[in-house]
Amino acid sequence: MTTYAHPEFLVETGWVAENHDDPAVRIIESDEDPLLYDMGHIPGAARVDWFTTLQNPLKRDFLSKEEFEKLAGELGLTHKTLVVFYGDKSNWFACYALWLFMYYGHQKVAIMNGGRAKWEKEGRAFTKEKPTFSPTQYSAEYPNRAIRAYRNDVFRHIEEHKALVDVRSPKEYSGELLHMANYPQEGATRGGHIPGAVNIPWAQAVNESDSTFKAPTELLDLYKGHSITPNQDVIAYCRIGERSSLTWFVLKFLLGYANVRNYDGSWTEWGNLVDAPIEK
Repeated sequence: MTTYAHPEFLVETGWVAENHDDPAVRIIESDEDPLLYDMGHIPGAARVDWFTTLQNPLKRDFLSKEEFEKLAGELGLTHKTLVVFYGDKSNWFACYALWLFMYYGHQKVAIMNGGRAKWEKEGRAFTKEKPTFSPTQYSAEYPNRAIRAYRNDVFRHIEEHKALVDVRSPKEYSGELLHMANYPQEGATRGGHIPGAVNIPWAQAVNESDSTFKAPTELLDLYKGHSITPNQDVIAYCRIGERSSLTWFVLKFLLGYANVRNYDGSWTEWGNLVDAPIEK
């Protein structure tokens, strides 16, 4: 495998530098750290915060179809707009935002390879100027269940011995680490992993030097080496679904796996769920 299965879902920093002011392109920054965007962002980039923008304020779920339509309209999107996401943490929340946009039917999406880290490392320009867009009337599609897993889907996966990928660190997977430092909102009453899940930490898919994705052959060897093959029905999870959205992106678009879902309930749901089985 010498090329990515769907290279159109990945753009490089140089391409963004040349196209960020194209009206047919919308650059969106989505970070874990909410302060980064105001400190400086790619010229023309809008902010979509994973928590305040994308999450429902009252229940554990993300924004509704109607709320997504409002957001997309405020960003000036049409279904022909190419939306390019980037952010910190090797694009954790950029992948999460892309996954959510696709959940509501926006198909023209891409990730900027390397995210903020690579853009900054290359000495490219940041700005504090916030862009404005002419609003549009955006019509979203109904949720695409083919890319999202719920807890009942996970129960069926366990019963049918289907592929589950735990993308957390080995200590989280083993149950040795119950609470991650600096992430009090991601707590769970029990440690361990979902029965049958294999541990393939998300970080193994990216290059440590610049946060870019590893080469196609390296990625394929990584997942096939853990018996996660293209013909399987795969569910990925972490603690809240952001790290697993990166793995979902790798499997679905870079490697071309046909059936991959992100379980965004992840360990903060499963580790607190009454009568849910776990392994250590």
